Amino acid sequence: MLPQQVTLPFLSRSAIALTSAIALGLSSCASSPTTESTAESAADELQVVTTFLPITQLTQAVAGDRADVVQLLPTNVSPHDYQAKPTDVQAIAEADVLVQNGLEFEYFLDDLIENADNDDLVIIDSSEAIETVALADHEDEETDDHAKSGHDHGAEKEHEDHEHEAEAHSEHEDHHDEEKEGTVHSEHEDHEHEAEAHADHEDHHDEEKEGAAHSGHGHHHHGDVDPHIWLDPKRAIEQVENIRDGLIAADPDGEAAYTANAAAFIEELQTLDQEITERLQPYQGQTFISFHDFAAYFAQSYGLNAEFLVDVPEENPTPEDVKRVIKTTKAEDLKALLTEPQGEEVFQALAQDLGVEVVVFDPLETGATDAPEEYLRIMRQNLASLEAAFTD
Repeated sequence: MLPQQVTLPFLSRSAIALTSAIALGLSSCASSPTTESTAESAADELQVVTTFLPITQLTQAVAGDRADVVQLLPTNVSPHDYQAKPTDVQAIAEADVLVQNGLEFEYFLDDLIENADNDDLVIIDSSEAIETVALADHEDEETDDHAKSGHDHGAEKEHEDHEHEAEAHSEHEDHHDEEKEGTVHSEHEDHEHEAEAHADHEDHHDEEKEGAAHSGHGHHHHGDVDPHIWLDPKRAIEQVENIRDGLIAADPDGEAAYTANAAAFIEELQTLDQEITERLQPYQGQTFISFHDFAAYFAQSYGLNAEFLVDVPEENPTPEDVKRVIKTTKAEDLKALLTEPQGEEVFQALAQDLGVEVVVFDPLETGATDAPEEYLRIMRQNLASLEAAFTD
């Protein structure tokens, strides 16, 4: 017996088309609440704008999936080189929250905020109530040294006499070393003089090339306070707490999420801090040298001394800068100088003349990704670089 067949009534093409249209219409109506719900959800999501990479990483760690976090600067652009664009004003105009490092590092923000005219914008200063240190000034240090040694009288002449005496003493020490080490040291001294001459030439060339325009090309000098607080994990913990509290104030319904996210990342930072403390313990009191002056907070946190070749954002050292670094490298018996990811030709040449390595200490102002885990990874790389500077 054959299976029973079901006979369908005959439908014309027009009827089929009408039936399909009705079905599609019903399907569309059924899906519209979901679409509208998704759109409303996206519109309700907290819109957060951050300034540059480490601030984004810390904010991402706290915000998690609760907020939409967008960085104002491209990840490969440092605040030192930032040039504002009209789209940046628009981003701040549409944001609910702006998170900044503070301490005058984002010198460009005041104008952007004023032009954005966003009265509802919540601004989180991640440096609020964090202990700061003054920026180092080698010229001021030299002046203080002269005053302490009694050279507070006679102004420039006595200052010059003091410098000549120091140079004469240095030459005497070099002569003694030369007798002890022979021709090899003599060749090394020649390399050092070449490095000093090279630095002098570069400095003069920079002045001719850029002149007064240098300060107007997006570069800036910091105020009296060092802004690089994110390079100390202890202070980064305080920044995370400030960001957490600011996001809760802007989005009270997200308090549980922000609190849990912050606690998880703070635990990661505490682990990092403990690891750095233990591994750098053998080098307490020692000095390391970086190209720019960005490592003072890190050094203070772990009982080290930070020296540098040039102030941020300068690129060309003076002969006095080079002599100072040569003296410190010898006195500390350093095995490496710390450069930044992009490298510095002057630093490379100086390290070669001194017979030491060059390793990278990344200030984290730029990078490939804004993931919070990247902050932890780079800081561990920096730790390894420091160990290389102190050990054979």
